[in-house]
Amino acid sequence: MAGNSSAPGASVTSRALALVGAFDEEHRRLTLTELAGRAGLPVPTAHRLTAELVAWGALARTADGDFVIGRRLWDIGLLAPVQAGLVELASPYLHDLYGATLATVHLAVRDGSEVLYLDRLSGSVSVPVVSTVGSRLPMHATGVGKVLLAHAPAEVQEAVLADLPRITAYTVTQPGRLRHQLGQVLRDDYATTSEEMSLGACSVAVPIRQHDAVVAALGIVVPSLKRDKARLVSALQVAARGIGRALAVPSSESG
Repeated sequence: MAGNSSAPGASVTSRALALVGAFDEEHRRLTLTELAGRAGLPVPTAHRLTAELVAWGALARTADGDFVIGRRLWDIGLLAPVQAGLVELASPYLHDLYGATLATVHLAVRDGSEVLYLDRLSGSVSVPVVSTVGSRLPMHATGVGKVLLAHAPAEVQEAVLADLPRITAYTVTQPGRLRHQLGQVLRDDYATTSEEMSLGACSVAVPIRQHDAVVAALGIVVPSLKRDKARLVSALQVAARGIGRALAVPSSESG
């Protein structure tokens, strides 16, 4: 929140960025008054600038008049070097995986101490799935999150282990138990969850590597892992290797 963006020397750019920066995980929808307050701007100034931001696509209006982040910002965000080309390269493999399993398929990366979902194909089986494209979820309660956490730097692991909120009755909230699971992820090269993020949903996920570095995770959400875990892990690993090979090809050759 930029409290001084209404200062006389503040540029139009800094004021517009303050409006965009007013949104966060806890503030996904804001009224004009809330938006102006969080950006430190007079309401008339916020009103004028939000109209321009909506016209450009940085912000959008809901049916009841609230402001939300616009799709265009998400599209531009996908051009960031950390994930440039990843969604595009992974897309055919996600579709193959969906075709083979008819389950909800996720592509995700680590963003700080959370999981950022870059792409998702919805499965044909009705399973409660809380993720959406662009959403961030806790690492300790998701399959893709456990994969990314297992390969994260030690300081990230420690930060996550220090704060393990309970989301369902089955969420792992004991640091020792989660640490043991992360060691298992490194040994087995896949992670699972069982109703830890939402009741009635289990997940299995594998790492995606660019050369030797884990850059993303690929996951599937299903009602149960009792029968098909081995088949799902195998399908995920084939897809992840394919994505990894595609990422390893220099962009000048991949066209």
